[in-house]
Amino acid sequence: MKKTLFVPIVIAVIVIGIIWAGPLYVIDEGEQAVVVQMGRLVDVVTDAGLHVKIPFIEEVVRYPKRIMAWDGEQKSMPTREKQYIWVDVIARWRIADPQKFYESISTISGAYSKLAEVIDSEVRTVVAENYLRETVRNSNLILEEEATADSLGIGDGIDESQIPTLIQSSASREPILRGRRQLAEEILERSRKMVPEYGIELIDVVTRQIRYSDELTQSVYARMIKERNQIAQAFRSDGEGKKAEWMGRMDNERRSILSAAYEKAEVIRGNADAEATRIYADAYNRDQSFFDFWRAVESYRTTVPGFDKTLSTDMEYFKFLYSPTGR
Repeated sequence: MKKTLFVPIVIAVIVIGIIWAGPLYVIDEGEQAVVVQMGRLVDVVTDAGLHVKIPFIEEVVRYPKRIMAWDGEQKSMPTREKQYIWVDVIARWRIADPQKFYESISTISGAYSKLAEVIDSEVRTVVAENYLRETVRNSNLILEEEATADSLGIGDGIDESQIPTLIQSSASREPILRGRRQLAEEILERSRKMVPEYGIELIDVVTRQIRYSDELTQSVYARMIKERNQIAQAFRSDGEGKKAEWMGRMDNERRSILSAAYEKAEVIRGNADAEATRIYADAYNRDQSFFDFWRAVESYRTTVPGFDKTLSTDMEYFKFLYSPTGR
């Protein structure tokens, strides 16, 4: 009886063990896998769905099929002119060949380490082969803008030909030949040649940030301040010249207006004196004695209030003061 029960129990245990070991496995959308038998790769599965493996013997190693991001560390590296800058790049990648990936790297963490090794090396090489201006700028647009009057704040009233030479010299900076974006493309192309043997496809490499070192930052700030001060001084000089020109023009106009006004006043004054003389002469001819009396009274009214004291009135001047007849 016991022997009869033993066989079914053993069979049940074997069946349960097989089921527990999982002869069936599912590959989800966005996944791919390699089947390994005793350490040897025997199959590559890229289609989603239900699949079969040999329990206890075969192992399924799953990898993502989606595009993944690699985020590099910010590192200091020298440019061609030995100026140190901090460069931070990111990349997107995916596993294109699961077989090569498993045989060369095996793990996702290993892939990140390998990408860091390859991309950082190429970034350092490209940066070292190019000047600082090539790594931080994408185009020569800033030079084109600085060469125009509008970008420098020149007003409409100032002709561009009158811009001081000092300001126009800002356009003498060396132009870029390649630029930051093209350097990123070069890093991508160089890195792409290194990763196919690991089963990796590198989709893109993007320069997220380029930052000056502390020493270079101070140097750049000092140069910017110097250039802005030169431009400001050029504008001040140009403004002082315009001010002197307008002040001279205004002074000439003032002198001209005052001269014309003085001439006109003298003409009016001369005409008025002539008219007054004519009136006096006409009045004198009509009644000489009354004219003399009226002129004397007018003179008394003006001068006598100003006398502190009068010692004598016995003079020709006061002849009308005590004698109504003037005698």
